[in-house]
Amino acid sequence: MAGAPRGELLSFRAFQAACPAGCQYGYGGDLRRLREREFPRLRGITYLDHAGSALFPESLLKAFTDDLRNNIYGNPHSQNISSKLTYDTIEHVRYRILQHFHTTAEDYTIIFTSGCTAALKLVAEAFPWIPEGTKQPSSRFCYLTDSHTSVVGMRGITASMNVLSVPVKPKEIFSEKSRLLAEEQNCTTPHLFCYPAQSNFSGTKYPLSWIQDIKSRKLYPIKVPGKWFVLLDAASYVSSSPLDLGVHQADFIPISFYKIFGFPTGLGALLVNNRIAPLLRKTYFGGGTAAAYLAGEDFYFPRKSIAERFEDGTVSFLDIIALKHGFDVLEKLTGGMEKIKQHTFALTHYTYNVLSTLRYANGAPVVRIYSDTDFSNPDVQGPIINFNLLNENGEVIGFSEVDKMASLYNIHVRTGCFCNTGACQMHLGISDEEIQRNLQAGHVCGDDIDIVDGRPTGSVRISFGYMSSFEDAQSFLKFIIATRLSKSDTEIPFQSSVTKLKTESVPDEHPSINNAGKLSAVPHTLVRELGNNLSATKTAVSGHPPEAEAESIRAAVSETAVPTCRRGGKPISVTRIYLYPIKSCSAFEVTEWPVGNQGLLYDRNWMVVNQNGVCMTQKQEPRLCLVNPSIDLKQKHMVIQAEGMDPISVSLEENTGEGTVISESKVCSHRVKTYDCGERIAGWFSVFLGRPCRLIRQSSDMKSRSHQKNTKGLASATNISLSLVNEAQYLLINVASILQLKEHISARLEEPLEIEELIRRFRANIVISAPESFEEEEWAEISIGALRFQVVGPCSRCQIICIDQQSGERNKEFLQSLSAARGRKTNFGIYLMNQPLCSSFPDILSVGSQVLPVLKENAEIQPPTSSEEKCSG
Repeated sequence: MAGAPRGELLSFRAFQAACPAGCQYGYGGDLRRLREREFPRLRGITYLDHAGSALFPESLLKAFTDDLRNNIYGNPHSQNISSKLTYDTIEHVRYRILQHFHTTAEDYTIIFTSGCTAALKLVAEAFPWIPEGTKQPSSRFCYLTDSHTSVVGMRGITASMNVLSVPVKPKEIFSEKSRLLAEEQNCTTPHLFCYPAQSNFSGTKYPLSWIQDIKSRKLYPIKVPGKWFVLLDAASYVSSSPLDLGVHQADFIPISFYKIFGFPTGLGALLVNNRIAPLLRKTYFGGGTAAAYLAGEDFYFPRKSIAERFEDGTVSFLDIIALKHGFDVLEKLTGGMEKIKQHTFALTHYTYNVLSTLRYANGAPVVRIYSDTDFSNPDVQGPIINFNLLNENGEVIGFSEVDKMASLYNIHVRTGCFCNTGACQMHLGISDEEIQRNLQAGHVCGDDIDIVDGRPTGSVRISFGYMSSFEDAQSFLKFIIATRLSKSDTEIPFQSSVTKLKTESVPDEHPSINNAGKLSAVPHTLVRELGNNLSATKTAVSGHPPEAEAESIRAAVSETAVPTCRRGGKPISVTRIYLYPIKSCSAFEVTEWPVGNQGLLYDRNWMVVNQNGVCMTQKQEPRLCLVNPSIDLKQKHMVIQAEGMDPISVSLEENTGEGTVISESKVCSHRVKTYDCGERIAGWFSVFLGRPCRLIRQSSDMKSRSHQKNTKGLASATNISLSLVNEAQYLLINVASILQLKEHISARLEEPLEIEELIRRFRANIVISAPESFEEEEWAEISIGALRFQVVGPCSRCQIICIDQQSGERNKEFLQSLSAARGRKTNFGIYLMNQPLCSSFPDILSVGSQVLPVLKENAEIQPPTSSEEKCSG
């Protein structure tokens, strides 16, 4: 394969030729037809996060809902007919689970839990530990370092019981252990060893033979006298591989069913070997677990059944009933887990081999794969590939940038450390000290801070499931080639330092656009009227204070303020001002505008939500950019227009009177109070977007969504709050930076670009003309007229910049060009927060105002520390 042309490598013929012996692709039928019938929602989508969650087929939902329509299922703790039906069905499902794992009720008991994590917690709490300090030898809790967080987290419970935890690296389990003395072999102290059947990080399958070898003392995780019990974390393994508990009799096997079927979620089980079940300890008892108890005295007698003893409260009986249909449908569609193992491994083996062949023109590899196997044997490697993309110099491209690029191609991957810090450290070479330093630098598990001090904090994971197809693998490989090899070999990235722009001059002023009321500038008289209404103490409206006060403002900003005439003598000024009344809808351009305590007045005061109340943005609905809101301050209303729709208006006065329901919504993980704008406007948006949606507005009852970022150098931030923006009150971009990027993108597209189009794509509030491109990234603070701002950090761009704000059409090239041009990052523009100054002048932001920056002490702005993707919305 290594010498084959790239097109040949991606052909189905090459895939068939690479299929390992003993592995069969598909299930003997037409996989494409199966996908169309059972997973129509996957059209146009490449889903490669099956290790995160399987996807449920249509026939599973239909069989389950038909069952619920045709039967009455009551609480299984009652004795009536419907309750008896529920109880008997649950018992049948227990039998079906045991059958799936090739065992019987004589050997194992099924305890239903809320998931694998709850099952692990149950073991930690109920295991018969012998703590330190007793006359007997004490117990040890031992776990493989390549274990999920939920396994490692068991040590919190064992520590509270005074039981020592011992982490064991995978290679240490293979080391020779000396034989124990006879008296030590007679010790019955219980120890627990936990390991994953399949690493959720790399897909490595650890030997199931360890179970018997450790229990029979052929292998010792650590050399201590006592009796070893084994917990096999099978959550990742059983999603694509058969597990025979008749042969490999672990003592505890926790699983989550959504990993197998995709539905239901929030349901798992602990399979307990009946030989240890009587030894488990139970303290708490909930509904249904007691055979008898007294409320007034300390008397409690548990139920005889191990399952009923540990299933506190009423089990999720409808979800359990869904499992029956899950097993039926999975068997019908695939023929069983062995065929799923072969199918998924064929795809993984092929994808791994092609990835391994990809090279830049200089011979450098495109990917670095993190694995313990060579992907040649499905018994030792699962359908998971973990990797990082590299540039031509061998430097890692951050996983969040890869994720953004993949989303442009409708490819769903998983990034980070996958709740497996031990494997992440082992494969990426991250030391304990680095983990702690990264935390101090603001990086936490699950965020998008992918590079710290030039080193990766995580990686990218793809994983295949039973309905994955060759086209999924092909689409993924084409994405890697298109973004790394098609054009990147000839890329010339922007210089990291500030570069003098010499290609085009930047006009200081631009005429506003007036298209059927869209983007029309606000008359100065209206700003004056509103300014007078905002504050009785603010009598002037000009954004330019008298020279004496201007000088005092400049001094208040900083003694080291950069002079107005600097670096070539050209001043910096505001050239455009935009606000976005409705989040993710079109811009409204003004020449001057009032500033409130949340930013530009009415900026992102409204947002469109779906039928579940979740905020809609252009990521999900690009047509939002075709909705054009404009605000008339004098008439006190907002007019909303869109092609093919009659204009509709919304009052600027809040409608929070009697009968208005104030509810909570979330924006970028922040909670805000909102109220609904009514049926009339909801109907307008639903018709235009072709889906049920509503318009909601932020309520003045909650104007204190405080900004939690660093406010060093500013006064108290108690008056700083946010509207429905993601990250900060303002987003500023520099026309000089736009022009430099324009040249780069135009070269890649091989067609000219209008500066106007690029400016609108970046959805800024403030557009400035500075002499040098990207010099704004050197600023710590700025003042504009009487206003003072702190630079919060750079804006890390998402796929919204790929959407033409005039047509709603996508072009993946824009984000790819930005990433290539900016050295693997997608930063463009800076976030600002306003700190009001003590002034007799109203807070008015005006086009033409001078911009006075204060340089940072260090050279690089650190990105905001949040798990959310930062975009202007």
